[in-house]
Amino acid sequence: MAADTGSIGGTGSHEFHVIAETGEDDIAYCPDSDYAANVELAEALAPATPRPAAARALEKIATPGKTACVEVAEFLNIPLQQLVKAIAVVSESAEDKKTFALLLLRGDHELNEVKAGKIAALEAFRLASESEIVEFLGCAPGYIGPVGVDTDRVRVIADHSVTVMGNFVCGANETGFHLTGVNFGRDCPEPERADLRNVVAGDPSPDGKGALALCRGIEVGHIFQLRTTYARALHCCYLDEQGKSQVMEMGCYGIGVSRIVGAAIEQGHDNKGIVFPDAIAPFQVAIVPMGYHKSEAVKSAADRLYAEFKAAGLDVLLDDRDERPGSLFADMELIGIPHRVVVGERGLNQGQLEYKGRRDAEATLLPAADMLSLLREKICAA
Repeated sequence: MAADTGSIGGTGSHEFHVIAETGEDDIAYCPDSDYAANVELAEALAPATPRPAAARALEKIATPGKTACVEVAEFLNIPLQQLVKAIAVVSESAEDKKTFALLLLRGDHELNEVKAGKIAALEAFRLASESEIVEFLGCAPGYIGPVGVDTDRVRVIADHSVTVMGNFVCGANETGFHLTGVNFGRDCPEPERADLRNVVAGDPSPDGKGALALCRGIEVGHIFQLRTTYARALHCCYLDEQGKSQVMEMGCYGIGVSRIVGAAIEQGHDNKGIVFPDAIAPFQVAIVPMGYHKSEAVKSAADRLYAEFKAAGLDVLLDDRDERPGSLFADMELIGIPHRVVVGERGLNQGQLEYKGRRDAEATLLPAADMLSLLREKICAA
């Protein structure tokens, strides 16, 4: 999926995710197309609907103690979507120049800090302190809004969804009060416009082919199209066929080894434990002898089988612990070894071994001479 390049930079980036409810990243995708992006990058398109005409007079309403959007909406008995929340942020440049800005979002939307940080004047921004809010807006946090602010000192940037709102509710820049019936152009200047919010399920897909859905994922890989970002700075060049100097193109990638293990466990498990794919299991085969320390025949057969499997190139574990069979079986299932071979006196007397795949419901008795070929066949198939 498309992803933000972050501090690494470059012209593009893609992440590779395994879908999992326990994933740490939110993913936006379109079920009707190939579009997929990390929510931090997914574009929230500007609404196509026009802004309604101003139909209500501006009115200041007392809202004592109501600072959260949900509280204000409930107190005024209005939908959350009719309320505009203002987030005060500050960006300080290396020259000690401070930019104070109000980021306007619809009451039910969340700020996307990655998108906001890409606005030139807000690079490396932070939330404004209470003292800074009082300094620039003249009131305590919880009641701030775009009406009556000094635009020479305060930048007002609205999300696209806010710019089409009319007759909305916002803070009055006076402690204990909110304004209703607010309209841009009439009650406050038209704001700057930007994509500031996280997309939500049902938003139109940026590729124009349907609506977005959301899920969670575990990032297991990441690639960056660095292009000439670093090569140009490092003067990393080569001579082309015409002998002309050209800047090299670069790229990089990373694989989340430990995350791959976690993703495999999330996708492959049951009530007994892990079900590892053969390719990343800690061992391919577990040999579980019944009475390894009590029966010389079982010990000798298990050791011989272990040596045979190792010689054949199998990654094999011999569980020679002095434990009850139930405990041995449970532990092998818990750690997810794909194939299990049981060696017991009764089976040896009949020239047989017991085989059970990790996903198999029942074990199977096989001639001991056929076990290695069976394992090779199953491992190759996997």
